[in-house]
Amino acid sequence: MYNRLKLPVGIENFEEIRQEGFYYIDKTKLIEQLLLTWGKVNLFTRPRRFGKTLNMSMFKSFFEIGTDKKIFDGLYISGNKKLCDEYMGKYPVIFISFKDINGLTYDEAFDALVQQIGAMASCSSFLLQSDKLIDVEKEQYRGLINIKDGKYHMDKGVVISSLRVMSQLLNKHYGKKTIVIIDEYDVPLDKAFSHDYYDQMTELIRGLLGQALKTNDYLKFAIVTGCLRVSKESIFTGINNFKVLSILDTRFDEQFGFTDDEVRKILNDYGLSSHFEEIKAWYDGYRFGNTEVYCPWDVINYIDLLMDDENAMPQDFWSNSSGNSIVRRFIEKANIQTKSEIESLISGESIEKSIEQELTYNEIDKKIDNLWSVLFTTGYLTHNGRTKDGKYKLIIPNREIHNLFIKQIREWFDGVTKSDGKKLDGFCNAFLDKEPEKIGQLFRDYLWNTISIRDTAVAKDKKENFYHGILLGLFGYKDNWLVKSNAESGIGYSDILIEVPDNRTGIVVELKYAEDGDLDTSCEKALRQIAKKDYVARLRQDGMKNYIKYGIACYKKDCKVMIDG
Repeated sequence: MYNRLKLPVGIENFEEIRQEGFYYIDKTKLIEQLLLTWGKVNLFTRPRRFGKTLNMSMFKSFFEIGTDKKIFDGLYISGNKKLCDEYMGKYPVIFISFKDINGLTYDEAFDALVQQIGAMASCSSFLLQSDKLIDVEKEQYRGLINIKDGKYHMDKGVVISSLRVMSQLLNKHYGKKTIVIIDEYDVPLDKAFSHDYYDQMTELIRGLLGQALKTNDYLKFAIVTGCLRVSKESIFTGINNFKVLSILDTRFDEQFGFTDDEVRKILNDYGLSSHFEEIKAWYDGYRFGNTEVYCPWDVINYIDLLMDDENAMPQDFWSNSSGNSIVRRFIEKANIQTKSEIESLISGESIEKSIEQELTYNEIDKKIDNLWSVLFTTGYLTHNGRTKDGKYKLIIPNREIHNLFIKQIREWFDGVTKSDGKKLDGFCNAFLDKEPEKIGQLFRDYLWNTISIRDTAVAKDKKENFYHGILLGLFGYKDNWLVKSNAESGIGYSDILIEVPDNRTGIVVELKYAEDGDLDTSCEKALRQIAKKDYVARLRQDGMKNYIKYGIACYKKDCKVMIDG
């Protein structure tokens, strides 16, 4: 009988998962590891969707006074009785997440932060009745839960001092120093950078974290998470005993993401062991410290899909959960050298790069090497070792991220080509005007200006699909043309069929990848296939009167075009 516990799709609250009987992969060893090695401020940097929020929620449930201790029964940490007796349920805890601090303007983002702080503070309403607090301190607390018209209101000074004030009040009420947990600290900075209010947000977050983590005598210790390790000088200035635990750190390397053994176990528990290899190909490949891990968001979502349909295909869960603007920014800024390196990555090769772990957002766009570093730290690239001179061998981690790069390249290419309407119109019209040499010349220009797929590690049909996609994008410029891809016609499926209603002309395009570089032979093969399988049949049925047939062969960034008809 297989395990049929509910899967925690989108649930990041540890207490809810444990109390409501959701499936849970035990990561409580992280508590033991932290308590044996903690610093005053502990920063974990990991890509999004790798369990940061769930682990921070786990910390809150473990340390917080009044916690339901039963939710840890049977988990790893329960075996360390000494630590549990000393720490479980023994401390006041402040937990706040910045992941929803967003806005097109600074004022919108500031208001979102106010609402988060107000909601956090309101959970400690018992402070108003505390006999340990004097009236002035209770008035400070009221300033944090001040509601007008259904919203919290506070000025900038109150916001900046809010976490320190809450630490002080909780410390005085309980007689114990406070543990502060801040999840996704860098999201407001990322959003501010994208919408041009970065300096204002940096000043705000620096002030807030400075008072909470640096000048806070009521702090036991703090745990902070984020995707990017923002320069200490810009945000964490002057914070002592600051311990950074990045994806390159071997400590805690198995506690974010799923390991091979954990994925095998969950698949076995749900009777889906036969899907291990495809899950590995799609969602594995990330390297944290010395451990290879899977993206847990992907694994859980795909297993949930398989529960309803065991024939369901893998999907791009992680890459579709964000705008992926960093990849688009990177591709847009790519020079000739960078485009060549992207081609190597897409082809399954590694490239050697120095990684800068500590950046400010203002530095990201200053040089392409900084963007390589950001792609690495945010999970779009990983590494498979280092060179003798300390550079990292960067690779695309899995099929999902490979698909994302291809998608972003195509979207970027479509935007670039459509900006030159005159050239694009000339390219399309050359098909009607039966000008194969002009088509070849212009298509070569486009190929040289895009990022293509090289020969290694990519099947021939995948390469043909790549060029096929480029052609479809170019033909899409003609909004009065009916363009069909892989349409059934005659006794097969033609690559591209085009119907031009104005003069009832039909165009057939068959595309081949010339593995050996023999473009002429591949073109001739394409034309023979058009004739043999009667690909004009569909055009004939649709009322076209004139037919033009093209065989196009591609090899790397070269091409050849032949015409029949």
